[in-house]
Amino acid sequence: MLGNIASMGAAIGAGLAAIGAGIGIGLIGGNAMSGISRQPESLNPIRATMLIAAALIEGIALFALVICIIVATK
Repeated sequence: MLGNIASMGAAIGAGLAAIGAGIGIGLIGGNAMSGISRQPESLNPIRATMLIAAALIEGIALFALVICIIVATK
Protein backbone atom coordinates (compact mmCIF):
# COMPACT_ATOMS: atom_id res chain seq x y z
CA MET A 1 0.00 0.00 0.00
CA LEU A 2 2.68 2.47 0.98
CA GLY A 3 4.73 1.59 -2.12
CA ASN A 4 1.88 2.61 -4.40
CA ILE A 5 1.51 5.96 -2.67
CA ALA A 6 5.26 6.58 -2.87
CA SER A 7 5.28 5.68 -6.57
CA MET A 8 2.40 8.03 -7.23
CA GLY A 9 4.12 10.81 -5.30
CA ALA A 10 7.34 10.21 -7.24
CA ALA A 11 5.45 10.39 -10.53
CA ILE A 12 3.78 13.64 -9.53
CA GLY A 13 7.14 15.03 -8.41
CA ALA A 14 8.76 14.09 -11.71
CA GLY A 15 5.95 15.77 -13.62
CA LEU A 16 6.21 18.94 -11.56
CA ALA A 17 9.98 19.03 -12.06
CA ALA A 18 9.54 18.75 -15.82
CA ILE A 19 6.83 21.43 -15.88
CA GLY A 20 8.93 23.77 -13.75
CA ALA A 21 11.98 23.33 -15.97
CA GLY A 22 9.90 23.95 -19.08
CA ILE A 23 8.42 27.14 -17.67
CA GLY A 24 11.82 28.37 -16.49
CA ILE A 25 13.54 27.78 -19.81
CA GLY A 26 10.61 29.34 -21.66
CA LEU A 27 10.85 32.48 -19.57
CA ILE A 28 14.61 32.66 -20.06
CA GLY A 29 14.29 32.26 -23.83
CA GLY A 30 11.49 34.80 -24.13
CA ASN A 31 13.25 37.41 -22.05
CA ALA A 32 16.53 36.82 -23.90
CA MET A 33 14.81 37.35 -27.25
CA SER A 34 13.21 40.51 -25.92
CA GLY A 35 16.57 41.83 -24.72
CA ILE A 36 18.32 40.95 -27.97
CA SER A 37 15.59 42.65 -30.00
CA ARG A 38 16.06 45.83 -27.95
CA GLN A 39 19.86 45.82 -28.13
CA PRO A 40 21.12 43.62 -30.98
CA GLU A 41 24.76 44.49 -30.21
CA SER A 42 24.49 42.66 -26.86
CA LEU A 43 23.73 39.32 -28.50
CA ASN A 44 26.78 37.42 -27.23
CA PRO A 45 26.59 38.38 -23.52
CA ILE A 46 22.84 37.69 -23.42
CA ARG A 47 23.28 34.36 -25.19
CA ALA A 48 26.03 33.25 -22.82
CA THR A 49 24.01 34.19 -19.75
CA MET A 50 20.94 32.48 -21.17
CA LEU A 51 22.79 29.23 -21.82
CA ILE A 52 24.30 29.17 -18.33
CA ALA A 53 20.92 29.79 -16.70
CA ALA A 54 19.24 27.13 -18.87
CA ALA A 55 21.94 24.61 -17.95
CA LEU A 56 21.44 25.34 -14.24
CA ILE A 57 17.68 24.88 -14.57
CA GLU A 58 18.15 21.59 -16.41
CA GLY A 59 20.57 20.43 -13.71
CA ILE A 60 18.05 21.15 -10.97
CA ALA A 61 15.30 19.38 -12.93
CA LEU A 62 17.53 16.35 -13.48
CA PHE A 63 18.38 16.27 -9.77
CA ALA A 64 14.66 16.35 -8.90
CA LEU A 65 13.95 13.52 -11.33
CA VAL A 66 16.71 11.38 -9.85
CA ILE A 67 15.32 11.94 -6.36
CA CYS A 68 11.86 10.92 -7.60
CA ILE A 69 13.28 7.75 -9.16
CA ILE A 70 15.08 6.88 -5.92
CA VAL A 71 11.86 7.34 -3.96
CA ALA A 72 9.90 5.24 -6.45
CA THR A 73 12.32 2.31 -6.27
CA LYS A 74 12.26 2.01 -2.46
